[in-house]
Amino acid sequence: MNDLASLQLQQANAWLPGGRRFGPYTLQVSCGETLALLGPSGAGKSTLLRLMAGELPARGGQVLLDGRPLHAWPAAALAQRRAVLPQAHGVAFGMPVELVVALGRIARAQDPGQARITAAALDAAQASHLLGRRFDTLSGGEQARVMLARVFAQLWDTPPGWLLVDEPLAALDPGLQLGLTEALSRFCQQRGHALVAVLHDLNLALAAFSRLWLVQAGQVLADVPAGAAAVPALERLYGVGLQAVADDEGRTAVLLRRGGWARAAAPAGAATPAGRA
Repeated sequence: MNDLASLQLQQANAWLPGGRRFGPYTLQVSCGETLALLGPSGAGKSTLLRLMAGELPARGGQVLLDGRPLHAWPAAALAQRRAVLPQAHGVAFGMPVELVVALGRIARAQDPGQARITAAALDAAQASHLLGRRFDTLSGGEQARVMLARVFAQLWDTPPGWLLVDEPLAALDPGLQLGLTEALSRFCQQRGHALVAVLHDLNLALAAFSRLWLVQAGQVLADVPAGAAAVPALERLYGVGLQAVADDEGRTAVLLRRGGWARAAAPAGAATPAGRA
């Protein structure tokens, strides 16, 4: 494996309370890639993302960023190469929107461009109209835009790095999902960042990402390109029948087959359950 401009997992395991084990994982994501983590609820997608982010320590292996173990990176340096957007976000009561976004710049000792970048990040996240508002007065969709702007601000002017997001569009309306997905993709493409996202929406994954990791029972069962060829593996992963269709631009989408709710046979060689997350 090339260790330059890459995030690698080398036989890395994660352990959760109760002795639940996930892995081992030997995987790599390079700058510029777009990768979706897919799998049933409880498969271990969020646990894998937290392991990649360094929020969970690797057990019996290691996670490397540019060939250097994550735990060896100073916190400020790591924050300028890797940003994380979690499922839930806790922000102090009454904090103004611009301060929430500026928290993405906190790792910089000197940051004369903070105000300009904060405003630009809000614009990139389609949230400029929220300047001056209090975060706790915003709707769920508005809060999602502000938190997206925060990670944009964090990686706004850094070398190519990694943006790791955990179900960033959950419970949002379709129009907002599409708009924020396009904003994420555009931001990462312009700067050469990798985008790694935990998703439940198969059509969003197929449309906006180039690579899919299929996760089940704490294991990555497959690493496949997004597209029609991935549909049989997705059927086995979720145990449903899917029909592949193409939109006007030739992109693949899937529909549930009528009567396709029965559990499909497990793929050959599938790992036995290693835990839930």
